[in-house]
Amino acid sequence: MTTPIAPLTERPAWKALEAHAATAGSLHLRTLFADDPGRGERLTLEAAGLVFDYSKQRVTDETLALLLQLADESGLRQGIDAMFRGDRINVTERRSVLHVALRAPRGHSIVVDGEDVVAQVHGVLDKMADFAARVRAGEWKGHTGRPIRNIVNIGIGGSDLGPVMAYEALRHYSQRDLTFRFVSNVDGTDFAEATLDLDAAETLFIVASKTFTTQETMTNARTARDWALATLKDPEAVARHFVAVSTNAAEVSAFGIDTANMFGFWDWVGGRYSMDSAIGLSTMIAIGPDHFRALLDGFHQMDEHFRTAPFARNLPVLMALLGLWNNDFLGAGSVAVLPYEQYLKRFPAYLQQLTMESNGKQVTRDGTPVVVQTSPIYWGEPGTNGQHSFYQLIHQGTRLVPCDFIAFVRPIHPLGRHHDLLLANVLAQAEALAFGRTRTEVEAEGTPAWLVPHRTFPGNRPSSMLLADRLTPAVLGGLVALYEHSVFTQGVLWDIDSFDQWGVQLGKVLAERILPELEARDEPPLGHDSSTNALIRRCRTLGGK
Repeated sequence: MTTPIAPLTERPAWKALEAHAATAGSLHLRTLFADDPGRGERLTLEAAGLVFDYSKQRVTDETLALLLQLADESGLRQGIDAMFRGDRINVTERRSVLHVALRAPRGHSIVVDGEDVVAQVHGVLDKMADFAARVRAGEWKGHTGRPIRNIVNIGIGGSDLGPVMAYEALRHYSQRDLTFRFVSNVDGTDFAEATLDLDAAETLFIVASKTFTTQETMTNARTARDWALATLKDPEAVARHFVAVSTNAAEVSAFGIDTANMFGFWDWVGGRYSMDSAIGLSTMIAIGPDHFRALLDGFHQMDEHFRTAPFARNLPVLMALLGLWNNDFLGAGSVAVLPYEQYLKRFPAYLQQLTMESNGKQVTRDGTPVVVQTSPIYWGEPGTNGQHSFYQLIHQGTRLVPCDFIAFVRPIHPLGRHHDLLLANVLAQAEALAFGRTRTEVEAEGTPAWLVPHRTFPGNRPSSMLLADRLTPAVLGGLVALYEHSVFTQGVLWDIDSFDQWGVQLGKVLAERILPELEARDEPPLGHDSSTNALIRRCRTLGGK
């Protein structure tokens, strides 16, 4: 019989951390480094091609020991085993959570409801690879016999954020005579701008929707069909210019897509964990099947590290524990993700969904209120751009903002001294955040007394450094899996369901109610609050209704 797990704040390690934070939380990184000259080498570990330096986090050995104790008391080992086993850990939707199966090597086995899901995954991957190879070679012809040169992915949420992030991150590896566009917003501008310079005879749309009923995606898909047929005329052309990533064959067929060109996935694949499933079809077309499999291998390397490494040397576990310490004990309400790599410009936006949709929860798995802060706010921009934007607040503002720096030793484009300058900046920013500049140091520079307070930096701002050799498909896979498992780890500790997203539903339901009220020819009776009613009337009046 499994021993019941006490509520989070009643666990011995949590209580000890509260007492510990009263003293350790005020320690300065200057002191921690001065007292431990080897700290920078000691608080570093490596996995799946990533080096993780967490020495600039505001923790002591006692902090780390108590956090690891909390992981044990929270049943993290059992939680990891349950996920990899295929247990239905998504409790509100009664589903398994098996994104790890999407990157399991051929020949591995994970059995769910009597079926080996890894074999199914590789069946879809093989189908994707065959289709991608045909498009890349110009063998997949459009309705007029011309090869496809433009690919437009239509999705939203994980069906968009994952593919667009991966395309931008791996653009160096993409086939450059193909054009890739991504449409997600129901705002018509998104579709209009994405297709403005495209030729319908050479354009393929990938419609990514598990149910094929997602409002925003299907609105854009129907507009895409109208746009294509305005040029191609023949409804039969839809089958040559549209493919689907979905599980709803009836709706796919009704749309006009040949179900032979439907790429499926499973209910145990959550949208924000799906970029390595058939949702990644556009990615595979862009970078090719071999690079896509290297991406999957990077994911799998991190999966295995997370599954097998002891927690004290487990990169996702330590990242999660440090984040929880900053969030729940040091009062930091956000995390800045700062990739010093232009190709990762969409990575912070991708992480926003992964982290905040997963752990932005207010009740535990059994429905009782959470009594601590759960997910912090994730945000960020590539360096060095952010340095001339929001770093001022991070360095000298009144809010504590922990930072995840991401950097690469070797550039993809070696131009002059660009990369050395980029690396110098990321290392300098982490150093400046940690150690700051004291009043004495500023005064020693001969700074006028009235200016000294303005040029003093408090330091003691925590950060971690993720360093890899070079941005490759495998490294990207490991990086994404690192954050996936860190999110899961924190969810286990907070005892929340990291794999549902009921918070996105209410607005959709209300939008369905408001839509006909905006479109009605005659003013309908309105039963909203006075503000919403007034805004609907104003929109109708200004819109000529």
